[in-house]
Amino acid sequence: MIRALAIDDEPPALKVIENFCRRSGLVTLDKTFTKPHDALKHLNNFPTDLLFLDIQMPSLSGIDFYKEVKQDAMVIFTTAYSDYAVEGFNLSAVDYLLKPFTYDRFVQAVTKANEYYTYKHQNKTEAPQYLFIRADYSLVKVALKDIIYIEGLDDYLKIYTGPDRPIVARMTMKAILEKLPVNDFIRVHRSFIVPFQRIRNVRNKVISLGNIEIPVGISYEKAFFDLFKG
Repeated sequence: MIRALAIDDEPPALKVIENFCRRSGLVTLDKTFTKPHDALKHLNNFPTDLLFLDIQMPSLSGIDFYKEVKQDAMVIFTTAYSDYAVEGFNLSAVDYLLKPFTYDRFVQAVTKANEYYTYKHQNKTEAPQYLFIRADYSLVKVALKDIIYIEGLDDYLKIYTGPDRPIVARMTMKAILEKLPVNDFIRVHRSFIVPFQRIRNVRNKVISLGNIEIPVGISYEKAFFDLFKG
């Protein structure tokens, strides 16, 4: 199990996290702190996988606290104020819990942290089955087999996985290509990436993914057709 610390200037809030951690069995809560500076001293000497971190604290905000953490610890921000969601997102938070949060919502966040921890520490020789994308102010787990196609829009991406609305992430095409298995996905246009397994046929430089058609861009023609024919 991942090991965690909780930092909050309000002891009742820490009691809730303690209770939820014990009840879930998904995370080991090593210590709790009401004083951020004491927690920083602890982090300088002991490795920690996950922080439950309140944002609005009188001596040091959770945002500034996390910026001072030297080790690569995940963070789940906890706060009574939704205004901080964007800042938490920009600091690569795993999730953002708005107080008072329910046990089910807590389990959802901790499960995501566990999955992300496994993802980061997986054997690099194993073929990845999913990836994590930052969207909607938290991490979103995306199974590679569910991806129908990816559309690029300047610095944003739309990842289509089914009938629901696409996952919208602030990310470049180059950045997501680096995360995708090179043998399973190919960029066929400046605005489109497709999985090979979804291609039904190609006619007149148009790829058919069932009822979806994707054009092959001039700059990507040779690389695509060389691989497709091979």
